[in-house]
Amino acid sequence: MSKQTGRRHVAGLTAWDRCAVMGVVNVTPDSFSDGGRWFDTTAAIKHGLDLVAEGADLIDVGGESTRPGASRVDEDEELRRVVPVVRGLASEGVTLSVDTMRARVAEQSLAAGAALVNDVSGGLADDRMIPVVAERGAPFVVMHWRGYLEGGNVRGTYRDVVTEVVDELRARVEALLEGGIAPDRIVVDPGLGFSKDAGHDLELLARLDRLRSLGHPLLVAASRKRFLGRVLAGPGGAPPPARERDAATAAVSALAAHAGAWAVRVHEVRATADAVRVARAIEGAGAPAPGTTVTGPDGAR
Repeated sequence: MSKQTGRRHVAGLTAWDRCAVMGVVNVTPDSFSDGGRWFDTTAAIKHGLDLVAEGADLIDVGGESTRPGASRVDEDEELRRVVPVVRGLASEGVTLSVDTMRARVAEQSLAAGAALVNDVSGGLADDRMIPVVAERGAPFVVMHWRGYLEGGNVRGTYRDVVTEVVDELRARVEALLEGGIAPDRIVVDPGLGFSKDAGHDLELLARLDRLRSLGHPLLVAASRKRFLGRVLAGPGGAPPPARERDAATAAVSALAAHAGAWAVRVHEVRATADAVRVARAIEGAGAPAPGTTVTGPDGAR
């Protein structure tokens, strides 16, 4: 755990001394941000290696779009997309996460070299997911989820979004613990953009301390999401395209790092890699040197 921020580490993964950067490789034709660009296995592997060269600490490989309105992909097709990319990147020594809601995809990806399972449903979409992850002893990202976004199923009504997200995540964490996943291998994710509007997302980012109070490492996945487009557009303006939201993403990454997030998940790595390193340098500069006593201007402790 970082002494400056109380940032927690994930058992089984590298203990980075700052917020980690998770680069995204979407092996899909229809992702909201970069659908189709890395659909070919060779292109996806190259892209993952490029992201590592730009500063990514780990790579998240996904074969199913979870954007609002997207239809679910067939399981065999998801396996065909994901496993060869995982195997190829693992052979190059890359630390890998698999972004999937299916236990079979998680199981085969872990066997192919993935180290982490990132499930946007938090284990709710496939009742075999928790047993599979527990048996393999893999770290698990549990995201706040209220159901599929297919067909306009948003369910984004909240009386107090921060309290409700924290409470619902706590219930999922308890289910994971009961299912045999070790507490030091659980990561929580507030699920920005999933059954939430821009105001909800901003409230959650403003209260990351409440999410960290769950006692588990925190993943923040804000990259290129709709709420950033709304902020950048201003009142009555048109949101910029997803790929024009990377500077805003880096700003959120710096704020999340300063708030003690374990990792940020991003599509464009270089700016965020710089942002989290600057945040860490500022943390270090603000910490008293070992053995020193901090006093006020009048010498009072």
